[in-house]
Amino acid sequence: MELSVKNIKGEDTGNKVSLSDAIFGIEPNDHAIYLDVKQYLANQRQGTHSSKGRSQLSGSTRKLGKQKGGGGARPGDIKSGVRVGGGRMFGPTPRDYNFKLNKKVKQLARKSALSYKAKNELITVVDMLNFDAPKTKDFVAMTKSLQVADKKPLIILADANKNVYLSARNLPKVNVVTVSELNTYIVLNAKTLVFTVDAVAAVEQIFKA
Repeated sequence: MELSVKNIKGEDTGNKVSLSDAIFGIEPNDHAIYLDVKQYLANQRQGTHSSKGRSQLSGSTRKLGKQKGGGGARPGDIKSGVRVGGGRMFGPTPRDYNFKLNKKVKQLARKSALSYKAKNELITVVDMLNFDAPKTKDFVAMTKSLQVADKKPLIILADANKNVYLSARNLPKVNVVTVSELNTYIVLNAKTLVFTVDAVAAVEQIFKA
């Protein structure tokens, strides 16, 4: 697949970049995408949720009623889970939500996500992306010129660029990442992708490894 390369003013530079069919043109695997996104979201969970059971509460353990003559089953102590102020039954305890996912499955998921974007023509390529100083105004002008301002864009750079990152930081629907930070979730969460030419080359280099 070939795409025209634009500059930050949205003008066609006359150059074209070829997207590898092995990365941007595969048949997407939805189950691999599901597993990779599930692992990503699981890794975001702290797992520190906790509640106290009856054995962890302070309080008397004496029986609340007499042995006979109560007209029913003898009630337990005041820390029972069925009483107000008692312990919680089967409540959450701290745990680790992480799980293992094979490298090949993760790579297939990322390729599938990129292929979906390419198939739906949601990828834009710019020749370079840099600002002399951090200016949100200039960044917004760039997104409008590329016609991605209202499309929740994901800006993908080959290497970290402080000025670009700071320029986009105050924009709630814009995300700037490097190729090394690329994952299935953020690709699918964005409505459109904006690559630099160097970032396309970097992506293809990483997936060949």
